[in-house]
Amino acid sequence: MVRETIDRVGVVGAGTMGSGIAQVAAAHDHDVVMRDIREEFVESGFENIDDSLERLVSNETLPEDEAEGVRERIEGTTDLEDLANCDLVVEAALEEMDVKKDVFADLEDVCDDDILLATNTSTLSITSIASDLEHPERVIGLHFMNPVPIMEGVEVVVGEKTTDTATDLAHEFAEGLEKTTWEADDKPGFVTNRILMPWINEGIRAYDEGVATKEDIDVGMELGTNVPMGPLTLADHIGLDVCLHASETLHEELGDRYKPAYLLKRKVEAGDLGKKTGQGFYEYD
Repeated sequence: MVRETIDRVGVVGAGTMGSGIAQVAAAHDHDVVMRDIREEFVESGFENIDDSLERLVSNETLPEDEAEGVRERIEGTTDLEDLANCDLVVEAALEEMDVKKDVFADLEDVCDDDILLATNTSTLSITSIASDLEHPERVIGLHFMNPVPIMEGVEVVVGEKTTDTATDLAHEFAEGLEKTTWEADDKPGFVTNRILMPWINEGIRAYDEGVATKEDIDVGMELGTNVPMGPLTLADHIGLDVCLHASETLHEELGDRYKPAYLLKRKVEAGDLGKKTGQGFYEYD
């Protein structure tokens, strides 16, 4: 069983996704504990939150006093035991199975048995992440989209042992953040990345094979299919290393239709990871 309501939220990982989840939860009146393994990572997470809140205030999307309230509701820590009093903990650590299994094993040691444990994984199996736990029934996928404060959707992924009660509570929590949820079975890539990664890779292949310029590929997809950005621009925003890792995971699970594009691998090897490094398929200031 899991708790009926969620008031206090824990987040493991203060990176882009973790800090975004912490911000959105705090913006909807949850007290939040954001934890990472080093103090500088926690501080970097707060810098991300402050930058995001400043943009919302400057755009007149959020009043300044409300932004201050959001910031005050988030506590930073490096101590995992500070998550013990949370009603829900969302893991947003590295997208590596061993890392996630270790995090969940540690969470099971410090958290009560009725605390809902969620992972923000975008490709990895919920069932596998929970497989060594005493209570895998309270583990679920809560896959937020990036950037979390702006994107409206959350993918709820149900593991083999996940209970209906845990699933219902996950939907209720995400919808309480004014997100729209959809549900996926625990299959590789779930809904979003199972469809998105081949689309991005085919856009990269089309560019590499000279079908069109990168600009024309992106414009063609934007105006021809009514998506907000084309595959090359989107890959830069996601991070080319993230796209490669997701594609490699899906390739391993599902075969050659998910084989990463050669040019994607070459870009990552060169360190051109997209917007976060200032250079990907496009250049950024």
